[in-house]
Order: sequence, then C-alpha cells, then structure tokens
Amino acid sequence: QVQLVESGGGLVQAGGSLRLACTASGFKFSSAAVGWYRQAPGKQRESVAQITAGGFATNVDRVTYADSVLGRFTISRDNAKNTAYLQMDRLKPEDTGIYYCLSYGHWGQGTQVTVSS
Repeated sequence: QVQLVESGGGLVQAGGSLRLACTASGFKFSSAAVGWYRQAPGKQRESVAQITAGGFATNVDRVTYADSVLGRFTISRDNAKNTAYLQMDRLKPEDTGIYYCLSYGHWGQGTQVTVSS
C-alpha cells in the first residue's frame, strides 16, 4: 500500500539547520509531485514547498516555496531512493510545527520540528 514516512525532525536553536526526509513506497514515486506542509499549534496546515516530478521533455523538477521560507529552505528529491528532502537553514522559532509530506494523494504521519529562541 501507499506509505510516506517522514524523518529528521528535532529540537534546534534559532539559526540552526535540519534536514527532513520523506521516504515513499507503494507507488511510482518518480512520477509524482511532492509537497512539504507544516502545522503549528492552533493554526491551519500550510504549504511550505513543492517539487514536481521531472518534466517529460526536460527532466527538470520545478520547485515553489512559501514566501516565509524562501531563501532558507530547499526542497529536493532522489528518485533512486524514493525520497524527498527539505533542507531547512537559518531556522526561526516561527518555523516550529509538525512537518508533513504529501504525494500521490497521501500524507505521511509527520515529524516534529521545534526551534528554540
């Protein structure tokens, strides 16, 4: 069955870095877009970053970011490992939340990121 498993969350001081991973199984990962989302306590889940599947003609992934993370976060994917990544640098306390990945219409269970000031 389709499964997405996030990992890499943790506690970090402001200004630090974390790299999240989302490992997929049960579908053709290379043909599916992937999105990272986060949900802070008491707030709605919001999109953080998106990466498309490689284009048929160019085999180039397209990425988009929320304004709040632009220039600090980088989304990438390794189709050989069925894994997408979210590199998070210069973290801020407001980045705290549960981070989820979404692909092929399925959500992972989430991983907690806590940024202390």
